[in-house]
Amino acid sequence: MFKKAVEAKAQQRLSGADRKKLKRTIRDRFPRASDADIDALLPPKAEMTVSKFQNRVHVYGVEGGFPLFFNVDGRGSEIYPTVFALWELPEMLPYFMLKGGEVSRFVIGGADLMFPGISVAAEGLPSFSAGEPWAVKVPGNPAPIAVGSTTMSSAEALKAGLRGKALRIMHYYRDLLWESVEGHYVPNSGFLEDVVLEDPSFLASNQPSDSSEGATCESDVQQSCVNNENTEGSIDVNGAISDACAASMQNDSENAAKEITTDASDLKSTANVDAAKLDIELSSLSIEDVDSHLDRCLLQALHTTVKDKDLPMPGSTLWSNHVLPCRPSGITLDIKKSSHKKLSKWLQAKTSTGLITVKEEYKKEAMLISVNRGHPEYLQFKPEKRPVEKVVQAGDSAASESRSQKALEVVEVYKSSVHVNPIFASVGADTGKLYSASEATDIVFKYIEKENLVKQTNKATVVLDATLCDALFKGAIKKGSTYPTEIHKKDLGATFINRMQAHHMVTRGGESVVRKGVLKTVQIMTERRQGNKKVTKVSGLETFLIDPEALASELQKKFACSTTVAELPGKKGLEVLIQGGVIDDVARHLLEQYGIPKRYIEVLDKTRK
Repeated sequence: MFKKAVEAKAQQRLSGADRKKLKRTIRDRFPRASDADIDALLPPKAEMTVSKFQNRVHVYGVEGGFPLFFNVDGRGSEIYPTVFALWELPEMLPYFMLKGGEVSRFVIGGADLMFPGISVAAEGLPSFSAGEPWAVKVPGNPAPIAVGSTTMSSAEALKAGLRGKALRIMHYYRDLLWESVEGHYVPNSGFLEDVVLEDPSFLASNQPSDSSEGATCESDVQQSCVNNENTEGSIDVNGAISDACAASMQNDSENAAKEITTDASDLKSTANVDAAKLDIELSSLSIEDVDSHLDRCLLQALHTTVKDKDLPMPGSTLWSNHVLPCRPSGITLDIKKSSHKKLSKWLQAKTSTGLITVKEEYKKEAMLISVNRGHPEYLQFKPEKRPVEKVVQAGDSAASESRSQKALEVVEVYKSSVHVNPIFASVGADTGKLYSASEATDIVFKYIEKENLVKQTNKATVVLDATLCDALFKGAIKKGSTYPTEIHKKDLGATFINRMQAHHMVTRGGESVVRKGVLKTVQIMTERRQGNKKVTKVSGLETFLIDPEALASELQKKFACSTTVAELPGKKGLEVLIQGGVIDDVARHLLEQYGIPKRYIEVLDKTRK
């Protein structure tokens, strides 16, 4: 889960309702933890934050403190405690005890846990089901070193002769989540360096051996590592370590356990002190300081990453992909701590100064329309020549591995039309290929550069030749009207794209489909039937690669009501009929479980006056 570097694309505070929902989820998923234990980890009056990653992982914690829980799919059902949380509450999860430190070296190297590496007690294997969260410990150490999810039930494991994968490791000591926190939240992190969670035998492989027996042990461990690589990151040390070798390590393991217990017990107090220091530093920023940082980050983004060809741009994209990555190291930007309180109000304030142009789109989404690069603030600002933090692309392999089968990706693409074919032919572009908005804009700008159409007296204006004028306006200008001779660069991209054929590509899991035209919405409608009963209808699901039959089955169990699937009258496609007025619940289910954006969900309640 955290083997590869995946940076947060957004971080925000949880509302009161979301904090309560998070605690309820934790209480239901981890019955071993009492209410007092949960309050100790997540104090009732403390501000909680959630960091959202490109690979859909959500990480929760107390503001200024260590991450305490993470959600692997961002939907709230698959939530796990971090190793930080387990050090404070070691008994929150049931755990598997490793056979020895020789196994821990693979676990904290990112490998999954195999049954042969587990020490089974005399009373037998504990009972568990598939998909349960379990921790991993080493002998004599109360501090867990990893957390993961069981791959099969105990009954299936016994039937398989305790062979195969036992635990899929989600997070472990010193993975990238741990390392990222250690560097930012623990200024004096020496105590973390001294914590050796694994037995000394883990370190023995990096030291010369003084005896032939030790050499044999090290050779066996290396051979186990080879087996591990050949099994796609899983541990199988069955028979790799001899009894004599394991016995020679036992005494050292017992000595290390005492040190580990002491170090782990210090984590809570030290973490609280450092978190308190961080809160003081953040609270020392005045509203004026936050406003100043916001303005500088916006100007840095406008100079470095925001290009005219990418406009118009949603305000949320501007904030997460451009403004936040430009913040200075060690500074946390929170729009709520500024004088504007909201992103839309801040953008409107910058619009009033003339620096940018922003307008409110449907459903209150602020859109950045243009940037005034001749504004005094823009001209006077000198951008810092430093590497800007880059958001990891959604196509990263780590993201694709963790992506749920229900994960949705919607991309608007465009194809050349009869209007713009001459432009494509002039620059040698393929007229049968699908292009993103950015790629299509690049083509028209390439044509402008080739024909040298930029106005010499005003570099922001393009002079229209006959070919470009026809491509942009032929058939769109009323008869008798004069065709324009110039166009501003900021208007060129949108005008050119509007003359192309709109398509959309929808991808869910391994299935992908491209359809012509704009993306149709999912319609959710509630109406009254005979006897004053309500029924909710859902249609348009096929557009987003959702099986109506499967959704009907899900909703039947979720809402404990009857559901049916019928053909749409007079149209192609199916609709799901749900007994009762559950219009808001269905919309929320499609948003959270199937990832359909709000703008593609159309709601109509005919029962409300």
